[in-house]
Amino acid sequence: MNLFLLTILTLLAFAANSLLNRGALQYELMGPGEFAVLRVAFGALTLFMLLAWRNKRMPKPQSIQFKGVVGLAAYMMGFSYAYVNLDAGLGALILFGTVQVVMFVAAAVAGERLSFYRWLGALIALLGLLVLFWPDKNVNLPLPGLLLMLLAAFGWALYSLEGRKVSDPLLTTTWNFIYVLPITLLVFLIVAEVAKVGGTAEAADSLHITANGVLLAMVSGAVMSGLGYALWYRVLPKLDVTTGALAQLLVPVFALALGAFFLQELVSLRAILATVLIVVGVAVGSLVKRA
Repeated sequence: MNLFLLTILTLLAFAANSLLNRGALQYELMGPGEFAVLRVAFGALTLFMLLAWRNKRMPKPQSIQFKGVVGLAAYMMGFSYAYVNLDAGLGALILFGTVQVVMFVAAAVAGERLSFYRWLGALIALLGLLVLFWPDKNVNLPLPGLLLMLLAAFGWALYSLEGRKVSDPLLTTTWNFIYVLPITLLVFLIVAEVAKVGGTAEAADSLHITANGVLLAMVSGAVMSGLGYALWYRVLPKLDVTTGALAQLLVPVFALALGAFFLQELVSLRAILATVLIVVGVAVGSLVKRA
């Protein structure tokens, strides 16, 4: 399978994560902390079994890749808790729009040569995001959800930048997930305890898990995250930083479409215009021959 198809497949998995996480919370199938913990646990288990099968033996513990683990943990927890307030498509736009900015800055600092078309594509895509984010009564953008998704975005940008240095995607992704699991569990327990002490509504049912919620977390963790992130680490070294950043802007487009179809989320005329601008920007920046 060529690089283009692998990249599209990976981006679809990212969009599906937004849909699964938001769906679990919207229909009250599971709490955000529980979803994050199970998502990481199912991802870690699946990757560990695949690694053992590939190597024909039990995997040996690897040293902690500090930046990758911190980035993945920040992304997982920020992402899950942000979707308490945000729609799937809007959350994905905040996430990957911010990721693009961070990765472009990182590319410029690292001295990566950016062609005219790369800059033009980025500006068109960012114009699409500006169109969508412009203040409007139909766009619900609560501050807690925004801040949490920005945390997730910085975490994912760090994780993606670290992925460019990886020589064995399956091995690295497996141990990243394993090391992130206790972090997500600890954060969940701390948030639950704070809610209990504060007497908030969440404390009334601090552990909320249903069978359907577990199923969504399993699909999100084992397939869309575990396998999806291993695949992402496989394609990243073959993409330069700015191409990887631009490509990820397709995720909100997929998420908006999936959210409208499966979760009945509103897709306005403005969202459609923003989507068109983003797709054109990605096409110009990634597909047009460099100047």
